[in-house]
Amino acid sequence: MHGAALPGWLLMMLCAATGAYCLVRMRSCPGPAGAAAGGEALMGFGMAAMAVPAAVFTLPRWHWVAYTAVFGAAAVRAVWPLRHGGRHVHHLVGCLAMVYMALATASGGGHGAHTAGGGIPLLTGALLLYFTVYVLRSGPRLIPMAAGGGTAGVRASPGPPSGRPELVPACRVSMAIAMLTMLLTL
Repeated sequence: MHGAALPGWLLMMLCAATGAYCLVRMRSCPGPAGAAAGGEALMGFGMAAMAVPAAVFTLPRWHWVAYTAVFGAAAVRAVWPLRHGGRHVHHLVGCLAMVYMALATASGGGHGAHTAGGGIPLLTGALLLYFTVYVLRSGPRLIPMAAGGGTAGVRASPGPPSGRPELVPACRVSMAIAMLTMLLTL
């Protein structure tokens, strides 16, 4: 994206690590959970590639067309489970946000007709609002609480049967934070 080099590298590493974890999870989860993990791995690696600082490596213009095609196809694929009561709305919004960012970057970031009174583009603002609400609603659920005590308003999280902390929600929140960062630099 168009930010400073160090935050870009940190964002790239976070997204790549999240994508790698989701890829490992995809291999160990059968059925729909594995397919969802594969979609999240694609999102993580795509966001990592998009986050490489422009000062270090400038992607060719055709690259953004490829991004649009890949994430457009992923968005179409994310619609299919919704028809059968699936819960992949967040994945669909993420794919559409990637398509939007690729198109905006390919066009040089000019949003002219989409702005509201000279401010941020309406679609960028709507996506920023969606991902902010997602992070603020999902983030506190990551805090483990003891079953017997705790803070009022925060629910207890028993965790999976193996006793290992669940990383899937943490990956989703980290990718939502990365998406917020990328949208802010758009």
